[in-house]
Amino acid sequence: MKKLVGAAPWIFILIWSSGFVVAKYGFSDADSLFFLAIRLLLAAAILFVLTAALRQPLTLSRTDLRASLAIGIALHGFYLAGVWYAIELGAPAGLSSVITSMQPIVVSLLAVRLLNEPLTRRQLAGLIFGLLGVFLVVLPKLSKADGFTSESLLFLFLALAGSTVATLLQKKIGHSIPLMIGTTYQFAIAGLGLLLISIGRGRTRFEITHTSFWTMAWAVLVTSIAAVLLLLWLLNRGSAAKVSSLLYLVPPMAVLQAFILFGETVTPLGVIGIVMTALGVALVIRS
Repeated sequence: MKKLVGAAPWIFILIWSSGFVVAKYGFSDADSLFFLAIRLLLAAAILFVLTAALRQPLTLSRTDLRASLAIGIALHGFYLAGVWYAIELGAPAGLSSVITSMQPIVVSLLAVRLLNEPLTRRQLAGLIFGLLGVFLVVLPKLSKADGFTSESLLFLFLALAGSTVATLLQKKIGHSIPLMIGTTYQFAIAGLGLLLISIGRGRTRFEITHTSFWTMAWAVLVTSIAAVLLLLWLLNRGSAAKVSSLLYLVPPMAVLQAFILFGETVTPLGVIGIVMTALGVALVIRS
């Protein structure tokens, strides 16, 4: 059991980073926000049935319901939708990951004041070291960046704000919420919101193909249900700063997955960046 608990952060990074691969496949057959809406609503339905089958609580108090809805809107509505829509607008994935990877530093600084969590010099050094590592990983892609607009930049900063707020809310008021039904409500509120936005914009394209079917299946079962439950569980067990620092490993892991799946090159600078990122995270989580 201890080995499984110790492996949980690395399992989370592996499956969470696969979301960038999902996005690459998903955009070809569907509008981004509509794809996300269907993904979240399917995840909510499956998780509700699973919660009932396991005889877990199916209702929440008003306080817990409000907290779940706020976390869901921030994490899935602002963060996921912000990143996906920015990329659809033309934001390079590399530069997008640099902006959203500022989240661990923002969360750590705010957690000192809002959650009374200590931040040691060693942790701060690890956070800065990790951010520099992320920058080195995506630096080759930054030189080729084009199609970057003020609109896509706005959505990326909305995504950064969403993930930051969600992390702080989960740590401050979300730790007492039953994990499975709380996550179900998070998926449902964000999914309904994105569905209404998609219908209002007239952007509801979703072509059912072999690729879109398996992409949606992975997005629902793995990067939604498994990854989000694991993230919230980690936040309930550890400090906001330590768990957030794991997100530094997402861009390097996504680069490695792209290398394996798509044959994308990894430069020597990228390898150095991956090592720096791993060392930075190690400094934070072992402090």
